[in-house]
Amino acid sequence: MMRKLLLLLSLLLVSTNGFSEPLRVFASVLPIKTFVEKIGGEHVDVRAMVRPGFNPHIYDPTPQQISALASAALYVRAGLPFEHAWIKRIVSANDEMQLLDVRDGMPLRALEVHTHEDHHAHEVEKPHADEMDPHVWTSPLLAGKMLGRIRDKLIELDPAHAADYARNHDVFLAELEVLDNEIHALLEPLSNRKFMVFHPAWGYFADRYHLNQVPIEYQGKEAGARRIAELIEHAKHEQIRVIFVQPQFDRRSARQVAEAINGRVIAVDPLAANYVDNLRRVGQEFAQVLK
Repeated sequence: MMRKLLLLLSLLLVSTNGFSEPLRVFASVLPIKTFVEKIGGEHVDVRAMVRPGFNPHIYDPTPQQISALASAALYVRAGLPFEHAWIKRIVSANDEMQLLDVRDGMPLRALEVHTHEDHHAHEVEKPHADEMDPHVWTSPLLAGKMLGRIRDKLIELDPAHAADYARNHDVFLAELEVLDNEIHALLEPLSNRKFMVFHPAWGYFADRYHLNQVPIEYQGKEAGARRIAELIEHAKHEQIRVIFVQPQFDRRSARQVAEAINGRVIAVDPLAANYVDNLRRVGQEFAQVLK
């Protein structure tokens, strides 16, 4: 009841003064925060739940973050592992806050789970949504679909600024289309289509550009000695000389494999806030090491 009174008071202030406070929005991770900011502009105040440098698979929101949800109009969810454990508490922090899952309607993919020697590696029967790969935004094409959902939700919550949201959406969508074409041009000529990663965060990127990722880690579990030996053998067979790692994860296993194959470890971040510049750099890194 108190929240409804506060909301009514804020609406009265808007009608009296012609001024409205920005919509308070929480987003699960920094790339999603960037999407909301790009579309919302000055009309939104966006915060990422997972702070920079933290691992979204084991992240625990702070009490201050949970408290701040009380003033939020919207929570934008991407289906990261920490959200599976926290989503009920996140929602219960504010019964007036709306929830938008940007994965809705997306063609979700299963995470790679076994080595090249396991003939049943891709025989996954209807995994639960919580077990699917959540890193949908690494594909600019799918990121563009997310933008449409965010635009529609912001218009629903704040119809007075619908024209701004629609215009901002169109501008950023065009930017993503240019980015997608650039990355296609970089990666299409490559003859080597396979790359190794510590954490399998680049599956949607790989699918979009017809690449194949080989993960060292799965569901936050470190690779054992047998797994490391298999990966080393596989890397040598496929002439893989680079392992991509995510800054938020431990690199010891990746370094162990890299040393055995006389290769390198390169950091690429799927959680960077500067989405377009970061994905452009990732495309350039892949083009350089896979040629």
